[in-house]
Amino acid sequence: MKHVTSPTLHVGIIMDGNGRWAKAQGLARISGHTQGARRVTDIVRACPDLGISHLTLFAFSTENWQRPVSEVEGLMRIFQQYIQRKMAGLRKHGVRVRFIGMRHRVPQNLRDLMEELEAQTRDCRGLNLTIAIDYGSRDEMARAAQEIAGRVVSGEISPADIDESMMDRSLDTRELPDPDFIIRTSGELRLSNFLLWQSVYSEYSFPKISWPDFTVEDLRREVADFAGRNRRFGAVTPAGLDTSPLTARG
Repeated sequence: MKHVTSPTLHVGIIMDGNGRWAKAQGLARISGHTQGARRVTDIVRACPDLGISHLTLFAFSTENWQRPVSEVEGLMRIFQQYIQRKMAGLRKHGVRVRFIGMRHRVPQNLRDLMEELEAQTRDCRGLNLTIAIDYGSRDEMARAAQEIAGRVVSGEISPADIDESMMDRSLDTRELPDPDFIIRTSGELRLSNFLLWQSVYSEYSFPKISWPDFTVEDLRREVADFAGRNRRFGAVTPAGLDTSPLTARG
């Protein structure tokens, strides 16, 4: 596992509750997803002031293809519109954007926009924003295992060379630190196939607020709560040692 010692805070968010929010408002489910996309803008803008250097958002899972075709098509339009409208602003504010997931199954026009946004923000040095689209952690690990197995078959490495570091380098998140803190909105107590390998020592929170209602102030409270937790990474902390998660990792 990667334990980064630089003063970074990596927050992952499972943005749950859009459909239920819409139903409670008497709206179609897609309206909840539209409002959820607007919420992303507020949260992204707030991250630097909250000490968040990396933000990973779970936007669309490998299982979400099983939803009604109209909802899936609507989500793809929302993703496309978000990139088109926010590309210039993300670059202006120094946000580097990466996408993780399989991506070959998303529509070609969206895939082109994803690649363009990554290229346009590659040199940005502010917030690292990672968006998981057509992502599932089991799929990610299976693809990593296939890549490593191919290297064994070709003779590039031997089975004895395979270790955690090699697995880290074969995952979609190879350029990222492991997440420190994962938030799942709407109160559901599930991980839903999100960053399973990377989150082995992550702290979790499950606020009951639906994603469209999750404000910057809610995020501020969550980060403050996280800052008071004692993370030991499986070890025993000597008495008196400062273990603030915002100042010490590893």
